Amino acid sequence: MLLVTFLRWQVCQSTARSVLRTQRRYSQLQPSACVSGRLRTFQRLLQKRNAPPPERQLAVRLADGKTVKATAGVTTPLLLAKNARVKGVLVAKVNGELWALQRPLEDDCELHLLGFDTVEGRQVAWRTGACVLGRVMETHFAAQVCREGVSDTGLYCDYQLDNSSVCLGEVEAACKEMASLQLPVTTLDLSADELKDLFQDSPLRLRLAEEQMIGPSLSVYRCGESIGVCNGPVLPHTGFLRAFKMLQTSPVTLSGAEDSCGVVRVMGVAFPGQREMEEWEKEQEEARRRDHRRIGKDQELFFFNDVSPGSCFFLPKGAHIYNTLTDFIKSEYRRRGFSEVVTPTLFSTSLWERSGHWEHYSENMFTVTCEPHTYALKPMNCPAHCLMFEQRVRSWRELPLRWADFGALHRNEHSGALTGLTRVRRFCQDDAHIFCTPEQLESEITSCLEFVRSVYRVFGFSFHCLLSTRPTPCLGEPALWDSAEMQLERSLEEFGEHWELNPGDGAFYGPKIDIQIRDAIGRQHQCATIQLDFQLPIRFNLEYVGSDGSMHRPVMVHRAVLGSLERMIAILAENFGGKWPFWLSPAQIMVLPIGGDSEQYAQEVARKLKEAGFMADVDDDHGATLNRKIRSAQLAQYNYVFVVGEKERGSGTVNVRTRAGKQLGQRSLEEVMASLKELQERRSNDDEF
Repeated sequence: MLLVTFLRWQVCQSTARSVLRTQRRYSQLQPSACVSGRLRTFQRLLQKRNAPPPERQLAVRLADGKTVKATAGVTTPLLLAKNARVKGVLVAKVNGELWALQRPLEDDCELHLLGFDTVEGRQVAWRTGACVLGRVMETHFAAQVCREGVSDTGLYCDYQLDNSSVCLGEVEAACKEMASLQLPVTTLDLSADELKDLFQDSPLRLRLAEEQMIGPSLSVYRCGESIGVCNGPVLPHTGFLRAFKMLQTSPVTLSGAEDSCGVVRVMGVAFPGQREMEEWEKEQEEARRRDHRRIGKDQELFFFNDVSPGSCFFLPKGAHIYNTLTDFIKSEYRRRGFSEVVTPTLFSTSLWERSGHWEHYSENMFTVTCEPHTYALKPMNCPAHCLMFEQRVRSWRELPLRWADFGALHRNEHSGALTGLTRVRRFCQDDAHIFCTPEQLESEITSCLEFVRSVYRVFGFSFHCLLSTRPTPCLGEPALWDSAEMQLERSLEEFGEHWELNPGDGAFYGPKIDIQIRDAIGRQHQCATIQLDFQLPIRFNLEYVGSDGSMHRPVMVHRAVLGSLERMIAILAENFGGKWPFWLSPAQIMVLPIGGDSEQYAQEVARKLKEAGFMADVDDDHGATLNRKIRSAQLAQYNYVFVVGEKERGSGTVNVRTRAGKQLGQRSLEEVMASLKELQERRSNDDEF
């Protein structure tokens, strides 16, 4: 036994030395002429930047209400966090804007310090981790890195490496070693011309960087001798990260470039410490247990097939959930003054050219050619609703017009992006558009927010709002943006729920309010949105006759509460862990006959339940014991089990037990049906009645 242990130890030591020698060999790789030139260009551009603002005293209000003094151009959020002895800070928010810890403050402000337990903190940690990973792939493995970045689930690096593959364990170890060097991470905002100057030696990297550029500038980073795109705040140095986990590698398909073959993506995550990594691993295990794709298969809700990629086939139980959600929103429409409309699915490209979508969105649209015309499946409903508005002269007395549309939408998502119900090509939204006068706008926004709150309360979601303001570039007069943003802010203040400013993240055509929900395991999702649109009414020349007899331009509001029905079903499945509340459940009642002639009575009970609008089934398997039948019904997530025997048949009763196994006792069928109907109409999440 001692000999075996000694031999294993020798093998482990030998392997460790081999890996270390490999890493040292790669670490000794000298920068190429291209990399050296890129470093010189970065340094030259850095020196051209404006000098810091003159030093002056600032007042900074912290999250606890205290106000501290600071110096413009000198004091950083990191310094204030150290002075306040706040640990685990990864990024700050300054007046609602994300702010890197090492970036000096410029004006009086409100300061919020965020850690890894926030979405923003995780993104900054992972973005910095992507910088470390890019550095490792270049220096340790001699790879040609062409892109690095973050997603909702982690970090990644795309690279090319001739005739070689990498071991994830080696990458992890190298990242941890690299991070421990506490390399400074310097960022720089570059214009399009400066970006070309920086990446002139790498056409593929330049093309991918330009694709990420949605404004006048793009952020790049320097970490050691590596330079790449980071496009957001990063940590001051790599030493803030102490744990890495590489998840997988996969080939990446890039279109439109001959030099893009052989690109591989390595994906992973990074953490400030071991504790955060262990918590993340627990979250991942819980997420796997709640995965809507597994629930959909186990409960026979839906499936996908290659004959229609990205388009869901809803089976009867899944269709029940789908239709129940739709009916829920339609009932709210009737209470809130919305009218449902039906519009075509296929439109001439002339409509999309008129709306502006063809120029900016055509590559994501499915087209159909019918000589000499080209048509496209609609990816959104708004242009069709504008057509409906302009069909005749509108009066101020008709406004607000609130039109809702459940029409099928199609978007040509890349095949690699398709993920269960959360990213599909064919979907429906609880989509609606409001046409109103400027004077009506504030009250309409408030009503939309109340709509969102009433729906999310039914599901038990907590939520907060983000006010996304003017981006760069944007369309429309600054005064119009200022007025719209003020009205949205007043509506949010009146609404009374927690909200935050999200500067510069509005749509190019108008500001918006995004609503983020938190599910049962703490994950955040954005579903509801309320967007103002200044441009479509102009493009379609929409007008109404005002009370003064003159023609006026209406305000257009895009809004959705559930968002995509498919995605909401995925979120709900994972939020409830497949244990659907009674009003939404596709498996509400299982009737179990026991002995004698009770099977006929069980069928009669099930028939009455179905006639009353309930989802009921009978388990008439004669070979199974009662306990086995009860267990099977519970595993199938039936909300209630009704046990019926000779005693129940004689008295017209059922013996009720909940999904959790609690026995509610023997009750008359009529009483139970009345209680369940009331539970269903209230859309209650309770089990007992």
